[in-house]
Amino acid sequence: MSSTADLLGDAFGRIGEGVVDLVEGMTPADLVRRVAPGANTVSWLVWHLLRVQDDHVADVAGTEQVWFSGGWHDRFDLPFEPGATGYGQTPDEVSAVRATSELLAGYARDVSAATQAFVSGLTDDDLDRVVDEGWDPPVTLAVRLVSVIDDDLKHLGQAEYAKGLS
Repeated sequence: MSSTADLLGDAFGRIGEGVVDLVEGMTPADLVRRVAPGANTVSWLVWHLLRVQDDHVADVAGTEQVWFSGGWHDRFDLPFEPGATGYGQTPDEVSAVRATSELLAGYARDVSAATQAFVSGLTDDDLDRVVDEGWDPPVTLAVRLVSVIDDDLKHLGQAEYAKGLS
């Protein structure tokens, strides 16, 4: 890697590619299968990790989430508040995320493209910018982006594991 932008682009690119590879060929039944009562489904895990990335990156980039600008909110047609990202949802709410592999892959591609557009222009100096004063210490751009990568990779791994059990 030759720059901060390259490193972040590679990490986020792996998430986007991983999601598309994961859901490719999965049936609607595969996507909503639970490996145990109350467990998160692949469909929900993928939707959630993409929503978190979309929400958090759009916030620090000062752009609109592709959830809205790309019409994904309407296409998913979920019974949640428009800005929901999945935090704190119940097993019944998890069950409501019934998306096709094509829908999930399409949203993944758009989220990944928006994220790549943002991180491609970042420099080391940008990473020290405080993006959230609500924490002690305040959250910098570097911490926020690493947190998103960390959360996304955990959920992607959970989804891969759940797929492997089916």
